[in-house]
Amino acid sequence: MHTLDKLIQTLVKILVFVGGVALVVMICLTCANIFFRLVWFPIRGTFEFMGYFGAVVTAFALAYTEVKKGHIAVDVVVSGFSRKTRKYLQVVNSFVYFLFFATAAWHIAGKASNLRKTGEVTETLQVIYYPFTYAVALGFGVLALVLLVNAVKSLSPEKEHST
Repeated sequence: MHTLDKLIQTLVKILVFVGGVALVVMICLTCANIFFRLVWFPIRGTFEFMGYFGAVVTAFALAYTEVKKGHIAVDVVVSGFSRKTRKYLQVVNSFVYFLFFATAAWHIAGKASNLRKTGEVTETLQVIYYPFTYAVALGFGVLALVLLVNAVKSLSPEKEHST
């Protein structure tokens, strides 16, 4: 399990770094577009790239947020349950979320493969966009892996002794 944790931490760090770079590119592109709109003419394709980079930033941040337990959780009802019941619900939730995001990653990767085969490009700049779609599938896949590991960790007896 320790090796898998290290792998996940490395993957998450890489995704967050790439997502951060994409966010900086988005900021620079937006600022440049505003400037050029005032003095000359807007940058073509800015709207397209904002959408694609925004999707990558969001997808790449999901696994990091899950690792850091940064997602919003409302536990008003669950807090009244016993520790054992809460642990069981946590395992079930993590596994259901794992199934959802693994399925989403699978279908998004299939969509990206279809886009690659058909050679679809963006309307304005004629840029291929299947790499962005594969990136979103990767982000969802890593999130699914994190959720699966969380479910397995919740089942392990070692966790009971440490809490």
